[in-house]
Amino acid sequence: MQAGSRLHRKLQRRMGAGYQAEVPLRYRVSMEDFDCVIEGRADGIFTEDGLVTVDEIKGVCRDTALIEEPVGVHLAQAKCYAYIYAVQQELPQIRVRMTYCTIETEQLKYFYFLYDSQELEDWFRSLMAEYEKWARFQAGWQKLRRESIRPLEFPFPYREGQQELAHGVYRTIARKKRLFIQAPTGVGKTMSALFPTVKAVGEGLGDKIFYLTAKTITRTVAEDAFRILREKGLRLKSVTLTAKEKLCICQETDCNPDNCPYAGGHYDRVNHAVYELLTEGADNLNREALLSQAHKHRVCPFEMSLDISNWTDAVICDYNYVFDPNVRLKRYFSEGVKGEYLFLIDEAHNLVERGREMFSASLCKEDFLALKRKVKGRYRKAERCLERCNRYLLELKRECVTYQLHEDVGAFSLMVLSLMGELEAMLEEGLEPELQKEVQEFWFALRDFAGVSDRLDENYVIYSEFMENGHFRLRLYCVETAANLKECLDKGNSAVFFSATLLPMAYYKHLLGAEEDYAVYARSPFAQEQRLLLVGRDVSSRYKRRSRREYERIAGYLAELAEGKKGNYMLFFPSYKMLLDVHEVFLELYGTEKGECFLQSPGMNEEKREEFLEQFEKPGEEKSRLGFCVLGGIFSEGIDLKGDSLIGAAIVGTGLPLVCHEREILKGYYEERGMDGFSYAYRYPGMNKVLQAAGRVIRTAEDRGIVLLLDERFLNSEYKRLFPMEWEGFQACTLEQTKSALKAFWQDTLEQE
Repeated sequence: MQAGSRLHRKLQRRMGAGYQAEVPLRYRVSMEDFDCVIEGRADGIFTEDGLVTVDEIKGVCRDTALIEEPVGVHLAQAKCYAYIYAVQQELPQIRVRMTYCTIETEQLKYFYFLYDSQELEDWFRSLMAEYEKWARFQAGWQKLRRESIRPLEFPFPYREGQQELAHGVYRTIARKKRLFIQAPTGVGKTMSALFPTVKAVGEGLGDKIFYLTAKTITRTVAEDAFRILREKGLRLKSVTLTAKEKLCICQETDCNPDNCPYAGGHYDRVNHAVYELLTEGADNLNREALLSQAHKHRVCPFEMSLDISNWTDAVICDYNYVFDPNVRLKRYFSEGVKGEYLFLIDEAHNLVERGREMFSASLCKEDFLALKRKVKGRYRKAERCLERCNRYLLELKRECVTYQLHEDVGAFSLMVLSLMGELEAMLEEGLEPELQKEVQEFWFALRDFAGVSDRLDENYVIYSEFMENGHFRLRLYCVETAANLKECLDKGNSAVFFSATLLPMAYYKHLLGAEEDYAVYARSPFAQEQRLLLVGRDVSSRYKRRSRREYERIAGYLAELAEGKKGNYMLFFPSYKMLLDVHEVFLELYGTEKGECFLQSPGMNEEKREEFLEQFEKPGEEKSRLGFCVLGGIFSEGIDLKGDSLIGAAIVGTGLPLVCHEREILKGYYEERGMDGFSYAYRYPGMNKVLQAAGRVIRTAEDRGIVLLLDERFLNSEYKRLFPMEWEGFQACTLEQTKSALKAFWQDTLEQE
């Protein structure tokens, strides 16, 4: 995107003094009871041979010699600009020039079209007549939405601190700022953020809500929140975007019209499908509604969902639809596009690592060599490009022992662009299906790398490394994500980041926002007496302490936990290996006497996950039920086990990520800048996993439960200062003291009941 922008500016400067660049154009069309405003910015306007010409520039990666005619929507855009300019300047005729330029070589190809004013006016009027029913729907719907929001009230009695939280969100939106909310479980953060945002839309402070999530289960929470408001009278259309692979009706995702009956003729049918769903369908356009409509009209449900999002008031989607440079919705977030968007970013602690991954890219040497062997002797130019890239990476490989930092990869990035052009020519020519797919996937990897290389600045580290499988890769690693995230958030008006675990707040503001952003720490609505927090001071998960003796002590704690009260417990371990080792020792020492054990396994599919969670639906009255899980895994956040479904959790270790090249690079990056590198790379991410796992226990005002932290490091000041406010009453204990502490807690609980 940035390379394309630079190319635009470069071409515009070449055009001479008579070339007007970036000409703003605006035109108002009356539609009886409302006006429709069309506006944009022409890349250039100039006069040549007495003809006024509107220039539309498009940067492409492909060889322009392969472009036989302009893309239809590109030409239509230019014709709109030409019509507006011709009307405003009273021109009898006007010319359009479509300029296509290969980004790497700057090879140009022009297409010229001459139109008289009457021809353009007929075309434009026809276009607006087609659009009028859509504009009329939008105008009527916005009025209905506004009238429904005005009397809308908060759907529940406010909990302690909840009203202040909602007011904070509204004030943030009104001031067009960003807000970080640390809100423990039970505060009702979803509704506290959503309700004032909806009210802000009703007051004209925003027009479209993007509710961003990291996981499918959180999207369900968002849909439920909108449903509750609709039950109170809200009229607001929302669409939930689902990944193409999950939404695809066909068994295999292949968007070739020859292979997919829904792709062939899609564009002929999709507008009618969208309009019908908007005018006759429900306000909640979820996965089921989209699939049903797609079946009815034989259109691609994924592409239809994107088109529907243009007309809905809220979009519920994964982070990547807003932030990922390769996935983000260009209709909202491409260069030069802005809107009255309000961003609600749920479980925002996940955005740190997700953001780093979205703005980073890697290429493996072995992939270049493998493809080179497959095209050898058939595609000479592509073969030579692949060989140049392979040689460059081979030189880096020879200099590397484990990993190595690099200052610049500009030369390699140019090689990548050359290779992309050759691969695109191969794809245009057509290949056998298996090679076509392989080349296409590799082209996308090259595109990702080229896009990230265009972003390289002080927020990045470039390094090469040997991976665990022996492959050698070159990685462009985004360490500081705030600037790239800001680029997206600046397309809208305001953003609210919220999570139960945004601690320490300064860390998350640094990586996701800015120092001047607002921050709120909501107190837990639950009484301290509902939870017993014990910290084992005679146990550790440090590598040098991992032994049979230490595992027996951990197993002893788990046995006491299970004996304290019969019930369901989750036990979290820093690795799958340690989980298995402790489980083995536990069975040797106690058999099934202390409880029935069931284990998380690697790579569990959705069915297996459900089976695992179903174990917690059964009461552990006769014998405790112990779920052995991996800390930071699929069961340590995003699940909601209330009441007797879960009455305790033991967390073994401080959650520190495994030592690896990337973590060490992070550590060094921050230490070079005088910051606490260990905390940024290890302690803060680890503590977040601990907080998430601990948050599984107390979910409602009726819940009572135990959180057992099994590592003496939690008693160090570096960790205690990361404890949330609701952990103030924690108790340090030894294995021998655990039994009496548990007994006292459960006895007090029994008396209160």
